[in-house]
Amino acid sequence: MKFLKGLLSLVVLVVVLGGAAIGGGWIWMQNELQKAGPLAADTTFAVAPGETLSGVAARLETDGIIRSAQLMRIKAKIDGNELAIKTGEFEIEHGASLADVLGTLIEGKSVQHRITLPEGRTTAQLLKIIEADPVLTGDMPAGEIPEGSLLPDTYLFNRGMTRAQAIERMQKAQADLLDELWPLRDPDIPITTPQEAIILASVVEKETGRIDEQPDIAALFTTRLKRGMRLESDPTIIYGVSRGEPLYNSRGQRRTLRRSEIDTKTDWNTYQIDGLPKTPICNPGRGAIAAVLSPPHTEYIFFVADGKGGHLFAKTLKEHNQNVAAYRAYERQEIARERAGE
Repeated sequence: MKFLKGLLSLVVLVVVLGGAAIGGGWIWMQNELQKAGPLAADTTFAVAPGETLSGVAARLETDGIIRSAQLMRIKAKIDGNELAIKTGEFEIEHGASLADVLGTLIEGKSVQHRITLPEGRTTAQLLKIIEADPVLTGDMPAGEIPEGSLLPDTYLFNRGMTRAQAIERMQKAQADLLDELWPLRDPDIPITTPQEAIILASVVEKETGRIDEQPDIAALFTTRLKRGMRLESDPTIIYGVSRGEPLYNSRGQRRTLRRSEIDTKTDWNTYQIDGLPKTPICNPGRGAIAAVLSPPHTEYIFFVADGKGGHLFAKTLKEHNQNVAAYRAYERQEIARERAGE
């Protein structure tokens, strides 16, 4: 009986000591997880597609962001988060604890980079911006990207996005916008397909970058189409000559259109062809697309630059000629002012 009592006491002592050891180990681990880390200054840390937690933890330790890769692996295994880390680029604050670092990688709130595609640029011009971006990865797609198929905007993306993925996203953004606006279009517009809407919107975009003017210019072109008049848009001539690139003379100076270019028939020259150009002449923005699909009701059929970044609109040829005369007078005043200041 004494032997049995002694054995029972020994078992109780082992259990108590073992539990204390386990409890102490748990407390130690929690303290280590919450302790300020060794990182001396804020930094960014990138996780590439396909990287494992083990490899990421090892790099974090090597880079001096955490003290123990093994402890990170244990923490993730206990929580069931071994496969939960995200791909991307993450901001790590100085002194971040191991638990904070692991949480950042799991939450996936990675650093956002941005790329801006300006309205009114040709696809070739926008592809140069995409190709030159220092954060996007991968080669440019081998296939042709149709003119006018990208939606100009500022896009946020995570490090690791490829150029092909970015282009696909920009094309989808335009498709989504058309899906939204096409069912709401004015039924009286002389536009029968979403592609025709993009073509006309591209002409509107090239005629003015001012979003407040785009509805009036869209309305003007709509009226001309309804009346069987040609659009007579200078940017369509330029696209037929240089695919939208600026025109230069033999001395390398910017120049205006030549009479011979105005008179030459191309698939885009709306002085020489009826209806719309063959393709878009640039990538139009949201404002131009919306303006073409729901233009205001006006009777304008002529417009001319006012010399101040805007345009003067007219319903009749007589009014238009008066506006042209006003613009010429403004030009002469500006030239005289410049010469006086020389």
